[in-house]
Amino acid sequence: MRDLFSWLVGGRKRGGSQKDQIINLKVVSRKLTRSKQKVENQKRKTERSVKDAIRKGDMEMARLHANELVRNRKWSIGYQSMINKIDGLVFKLERADAIQSVAGEMKNVVNTLAQLNLQLNLPEIENVVNIGIGGSHLGPEMVTEALSFYSQGIKPYFISNIDPDYTENILKSLNPDTTIFIIVSKTFTTIETLENAKKVRKWFVKNVNEESIKNHFIAVSNNTEDPKEFGIESKNILSIPEWVGGRFSLWGSVGLIISICIGSKNFDDFLNGAREMDLHFHETPFEKNIPVVLALISIWYNNFFKCETEAILPYNQFLGKLPDYLQQASMESNGKNIDREGKRVDYETGAIIWGSTGTNAQHAFFQLMHQGTKLIPADFIAFKEPLYNDKEQHKILTSNFLAQTNALLVGNIKSGNEIQKNIDGNKPSNTILINKLTPHNLGSLIAMYESKIFVIGSILNIYSFDQWGVELGKSIAKQILNNGKSNLDESSSQIYDKL
Repeated sequence: MRDLFSWLVGGRKRGGSQKDQIINLKVVSRKLTRSKQKVENQKRKTERSVKDAIRKGDMEMARLHANELVRNRKWSIGYQSMINKIDGLVFKLERADAIQSVAGEMKNVVNTLAQLNLQLNLPEIENVVNIGIGGSHLGPEMVTEALSFYSQGIKPYFISNIDPDYTENILKSLNPDTTIFIIVSKTFTTIETLENAKKVRKWFVKNVNEESIKNHFIAVSNNTEDPKEFGIESKNILSIPEWVGGRFSLWGSVGLIISICIGSKNFDDFLNGAREMDLHFHETPFEKNIPVVLALISIWYNNFFKCETEAILPYNQFLGKLPDYLQQASMESNGKNIDREGKRVDYETGAIIWGSTGTNAQHAFFQLMHQGTKLIPADFIAFKEPLYNDKEQHKILTSNFLAQTNALLVGNIKSGNEIQKNIDGNKPSNTILINKLTPHNLGSLIAMYESKIFVIGSILNIYSFDQWGVELGKSIAKQILNNGKSNLDESSSQIYDKL
């Protein structure tokens, strides 16, 4: 595996500009910047090895980049481009037709909300509530908060956890007459989502009436029959294609709440930003390919320096939920210990993803990063321009961001009576510098991480698009609900008795 990384050694800066997108990726790390190895003779051979590893995942590439078609308004061109560039791609043209249909459904819902109010003499819609969990929640919530600067005036709410107290607390603040509810479940059988939806429906009927469900509830699902029994009209059921994975689904109908909150034009910009990053990933040589470089760095530290975690550190409070989103996208995808041949791996796979926003994080866990015994690679994400043009305070923010990356690298060597102040430095970090937090640039950033996750799974020869560990927990929960503690181990049985 070390051969895969030989061409990275010795390079301090990687990446490049893409119009108004990611404008710089800087790798700062002892292991990459101070090595004396000279491996240029192996460079081409190594690049071929990495490409071969990625090509082993062509089916996975097809599934991941289903979403690239969703992002691409000129879907037929995007489809032909992928056919030309990805060997063994298994997409059929009818899938592109399905994607175009979903995009049309979404835009129709967003653009006719106001018209619907006029036709039915309804009050103006003020709130939209997304009821879903996992990929049906984390991505849409992260993006709507990140792009709240571009809000069209409708306030978003999210109900995910099957915690009745939290749901009740949200409902008591809502006016049902001015609220739209979106139930997002690929199968329309997810227990958390259905139970929450039933609770919301009961509250709605009590405060309005059952007949009005058709005007206030939308379903996003691959199951078109059960939503009708719930009371949702066929025209208000948006499809999720079977081959779209939940944690990569915010680009399509699962992202309806995003489109409602920021408007169709901004949502199109969001998709176009993602598409540009996809094209960068498809077309750029590996030594300048941002997702590939990030993936290789991640595998390098995880396997050869036993760095079990990676920190995501956006210096922008609007991106406060980005670490949680990437935690699911990465850990649910690459948290595997069996390879594609059915053999147990003898190397590290997915890293633990966590993080917070700067400068809050500086006052929480940066002490351990600087002086602790753990080596924690980190992605620092910053923006050159503020949204509200307060350049003076923004300068304070970016100064802190730059100071932390510098301190992690150079440290502050002390000895003698000041030995407690000694900071070794030499800690790894990536700097991702972006012009401004726009829908376009956020789309690029998310797509960058999606492709990084795919590359890691391909190189490590694991399946990144299933989640059997998650499914096991779900099945046991159902057994407990149906059969009590009969199948539980002794310690769990004792806890069951105390609940």
